[in-house]
This record gives sequence, C-alpha cells and structure tokens, in this order.
Amino acid sequence: MAVEAQRQTRGSELGLGLEFGRRMQPTPQEARIVIQGGRALHGTVTVGGSKNATLALMAGVVLASTGVTGLKRVPRISDIANMATILRGLGVDAVFSEDHKNIRFDATRLTSFEPSDQLVTRMRGSLQLLGPILARQGRVRLAPPGGCNIGARAYDLHLKGLMALGATIDESGGYIFAEAPAEGLRGAQVYLDKPSVGATMNLLMAASLAKGTTIIENAAQEPDVEDLAQLIIAMGGNVVGHGTGMITVEGVEALHGVDFTVSPDRIEGGTLAMAAAITGGDLFLEGANPAQMRPILMKLAEMGVVIEEAPNGVRVMHPGHSLKATDVTAMPHPGFPTDLQQPIATLLSLAEGTAMVTDTVYEGRFRYLNELIKMGAKARWEGRTAVITGVGSLSGADVEASDLRAGAAMVLAGLVAQGTTRVFSVHHIDRGYECFTQKLASVGADIWREDEFGKRVEAV
Repeated sequence: MAVEAQRQTRGSELGLGLEFGRRMQPTPQEARIVIQGGRALHGTVTVGGSKNATLALMAGVVLASTGVTGLKRVPRISDIANMATILRGLGVDAVFSEDHKNIRFDATRLTSFEPSDQLVTRMRGSLQLLGPILARQGRVRLAPPGGCNIGARAYDLHLKGLMALGATIDESGGYIFAEAPAEGLRGAQVYLDKPSVGATMNLLMAASLAKGTTIIENAAQEPDVEDLAQLIIAMGGNVVGHGTGMITVEGVEALHGVDFTVSPDRIEGGTLAMAAAITGGDLFLEGANPAQMRPILMKLAEMGVVIEEAPNGVRVMHPGHSLKATDVTAMPHPGFPTDLQQPIATLLSLAEGTAMVTDTVYEGRFRYLNELIKMGAKARWEGRTAVITGVGSLSGADVEASDLRAGAAMVLAGLVAQGTTRVFSVHHIDRGYECFTQKLASVGADIWREDEFGKRVEAV
C-alpha cells in the first residue's frame, strides 16, 4: 500500500501515467452542469462576441477623454461583468443594454488610477488596464491579476515595454506601480521576446497617447489585437501594421469615444465546431468568421471533419466515419490557439490512432487529462506534450473544470460519453462561454444545470 501511494503521488507530480494521479474530488454540494451523453447535435447556433477582444476593448475605452464609447455584440459572461465593475471603480460610467449585448462607456471623468484589488485578482484580463490608465493618468497601481491556473503567465514583457516608453516600475509591496515621466510617455522601438498578446495590447494602448512613434516588433498577430487597433484608429489614433509582427503607432494628443462592434469569438466557434464533430452532428455556426478560424478549421479537416464556409458563418459536419488522429501544436496566431488545446484533445481521445498535443504557450495546461482518463480516455503527458491514443468510447463520470477551457473540454466529453456526466466548478466556464448550456441544448444536447442541492435550474 505504501509503495502504491508513493507511485500515485509521483505520477501526479510528473504528469506521467495519469491513471495513477491523485486529485481532490468534487463534492455533491456544488453547482454543476449535468449531461446525458449520446445525442448528435444538429441545427444552427450563434457565435457571440469575442471574450478576449471585449476585455481588451473595455480597457481601451479608458483612452477616450471625450465622448461616449459604445461596444456592440458583447458576450454575457462573468469576466465582462467584473471588468465593468472595475471600470466603474475608476470613475468610468458603464451601462449595459437591457439584453446585455451592448455597453455604453463614458471615461471622460477618470477619477482613480488604482483598480479594485478584489476584482483584479480574479481575472487575468484586468492586466490590460496598465497601459491605458498609465497613458491617461500618468500613473497606475495594480494588484497582480488572477484568472485560470494554467502555469506561469509572467507579465515581465508588459513592464519591459512600458519602461521602454519611459515609465518607471516599482513592484514592492505586492503591487505593480508604474509612473510616466512629467513630460509624458514617449515613443520607442520595442522588441518583444515572445509575441505576447497582453503585452502587445498594453503597449498599443500606452503608445497611442505617447509622444512620437512607437514600433512594436515581434508583436502578437491575434484577431483580438486587430480589434483593439481598429478601436484606437476609430477613436482618432494612428496605428498601422496590426495583424502582422510589426505594429507602428504614432501617438496623438487625445482620443474620443466611438461605436464599435466586437468580432466573433473564434474560441467559442471552435468549441462548438468540436461539439458537432465529437457527437457525430451537423452544426451551422452563425456569425463565425472563417478567416479568423482558419487554423482551427484546417486542423479539424485533417481529422476528416467536413467544413463548409459561408458568408455568414461556417457549417461543421461529421463525415459519417471515424475521425483520424492528427498531431496538434498550440502556438501564437496564426498557429492553432492554445485556448482550444483542451477541447481538441478531447476530440482526439476518440479518434483512430495516436496523436501528440504540444502547447508552446503555457506549460501547465494538461491537468485536465486526469479528468478525461476518469471517463475512459487513454493519455499521458510530460512537460508541454501529451500523447493521446483514441478509444472506442467514453463513460460518464463526475469531473471538475479545473480552468475555463478545461471546463469546455469536460462538457464536450460529456456530450458523447455513455451515461451521465456531472461537471463541477462551472464558474470557470461562465467566465468565457455565453449561455453555454442553453446553446448546446438548443441544438439537441441533453444538458442542464443543477444547484448545490441537486435542483434543476434555468440554463445559462
């Protein structure tokens, strides 16, 4: 028994032989998503606005010293509500429309340079406030942000970039304090050691009000960065090169409010596409942008999934025979997105053959495989690479959403598993997926929510 216990603990530490890994089990006294698996999904489902883009755009509204900024097609998720609360604490007027799909912001009376510690520590997206508050107020004090526990997510590139623009940084006392020189931030040439999305966004916002020209080399090319650049341009800023590895920003004196529509969420679109594939279904993803989803769609096509692009969305169909295993490497855009590494691993767990899944972005993003193995998957991992061998079927089980995208992966597994799956820690899922259970139920999934007492509640 002692030897077996040592083997279990060692397997968990190394991420090897996951069938022996130990973990805390969810308890029945928790809210959960419940799924009766085995139903193919058919029909049309609408892809909402991008979570990651919306959070960056909400930080960007701080840059407008005149006028009102309206964001349209905003996802109704908890991270957005938390960010709105943070902005209100800074003096920004933030008002949701009745259906919560649009928000109006008035940032003309920015009264604080210190976002709320309590909310900042809950979400990684709050780090995007460093650049715009510094540019508007000349200083910013921010608690280290929270979010999903998926490994090291250092913000040194954010600080390095802001220092290149002339800011002084003090991290004593457990806070990030940045201050611009008396004459304001100044343009500079900045090379990012990695194409960090967050660092690119913070630099883009800070540089938009800096004096002179800023060139960001090895910039992130994600569609979310393009959205933010387009907002700044619409506000009166001068940005070129967004969507490429080199972005040039010519600082202006002031920016003004505008109306702006958020781009569709390619991660939600990719998750729904995989839901169609894993259940043997046929879904039309209304509003999805196939150009932004190209790396995702091409990888699904390699597995045998049938893809049809349309002007207003994407149709995703199971081919009617077994899907094929294919290797996946998650990397910065235009590579396969790290936020879909977990969902596609779930799909690969039922494909013919063995696949290697490598995540070059985050090193701690494979813990969810413990949960998949409970459902019958065959997988192991070491470092940044997992090896997944397809099995004939999965079985329902009680599993935990260890982070946002792991939660989506568990739901996908539940959709196809034999029997009942209960997914716990659903607050992670609510951070990034709008009306997830409701959307899946609308296209045929037998899925619902229960409160901590087992009472069925309205789909969210």
